[in-house]
Amino acid sequence: MHRRTLVALATAAVTAATLSAPAFAQASGEIRIAHIYSKTGPLEAYGKQTQTGLLMGLNYATGGTMAVGGKKIVVIEKDDQGKPDLGKSLLASAYSDDKADIAVGPTSSGVALALLPVAEEYKKILLVEPAVADAITGDKWNKYIFRTGRNSSQDAISNAVAIDKPGVTVATLAQDYAFGRDGVKAFKDALKSAKLVHEEYLPTTTTDFTAGAQRLIDKLKDQPGRKIIFIIWAGAGNPFKIADLDLKRYGIEIATGGNILPAMSAYKNFPGMEGATYYYFGIPKNPVNEAMVAAHYKEFKAPPDFFTAGGFSSAMALVTALKATNGDTNTNKLIKTMEGMSFDTPKGKMTFRKEDHQALQSMYHFKIKVDPAFAWGVPELVREIKPEEMNVPIRNKR
Repeated sequence: MHRRTLVALATAAVTAATLSAPAFAQASGEIRIAHIYSKTGPLEAYGKQTQTGLLMGLNYATGGTMAVGGKKIVVIEKDDQGKPDLGKSLLASAYSDDKADIAVGPTSSGVALALLPVAEEYKKILLVEPAVADAITGDKWNKYIFRTGRNSSQDAISNAVAIDKPGVTVATLAQDYAFGRDGVKAFKDALKSAKLVHEEYLPTTTTDFTAGAQRLIDKLKDQPGRKIIFIIWAGAGNPFKIADLDLKRYGIEIATGGNILPAMSAYKNFPGMEGATYYYFGIPKNPVNEAMVAAHYKEFKAPPDFFTAGGFSSAMALVTALKATNGDTNTNKLIKTMEGMSFDTPKGKMTFRKEDHQALQSMYHFKIKVDPAFAWGVPELVREIKPEEMNVPIRNKR
């Protein structure tokens, strides 16, 4: 029954996409970009930010023309709802029925792993943004996959910079799927001085963290020195509720990476908490970030968020490549252009590493400050961790 439902949903979604973009011979004057993302589902907030950033970035990178090399850019939206089977069928329909030249997305690492073989089958580029799992540019990678989003190793190495010190004991709390498990593996690999004593994995739908927290406390409470629970969590549920169990009584601290602004409202309870983040609108100082922040305030009366920057970066990468080919969307030509290519983003310069097409990029070591003017804990920059400081492993078999 479950499988039939998925097939029905996929068929309905494909039909809807076809109705909004009738069958046609691809116009030679168009560059067709399919965006497969979680417009609905558990990661909806992330997906919508990516879509906003992608459109803003395309507009900025093309100087408001939405065209490159005399060809109009057309963006085709597809809602994968966070479901791998649905995402897979939507990407296949985008490449075949909608004649997409390139695809961007998806939001979920689970969906991304289902999409990788589809890109290989159709011999078309999939620019992964923002799915994080290392396997995407690791053992599941193929030559059609590029990623502007950070990977689990970049997250982990930068967070290790913040808390990996002698005499520190760490336990991890993560979601039990590709994002959480890859994140913990990379974090564990990045630790050189601190000691990791426990890994706690909970379902993505968890709302009651009591049992998991108790296991973490039991593993940490009698350890000497500084004790930290490092949290890797995305989407629904608030793992910071574990602080209600009076962690301070056992001298246990919480650490985590950056997140979207609504999730960072929980950070206000942890002044001084350290971690590393992919993006926060107040940190990078460069013309692209200034332009994105200004445009976002103008349109939404609010700052751009974590995944808005990612969508914007993916647009900058695509337009940089397409300008270099003068609008030619031939896949082999694009791959040749993009391998080793540097491009400007709201985070500064990124470069696609030739070996695995992962974008090498800065991360930001922060300390949380509580400012009454903001509804969230403000990540104040301790220092920028530059790409050359992070020895991000190449995990594919190329």
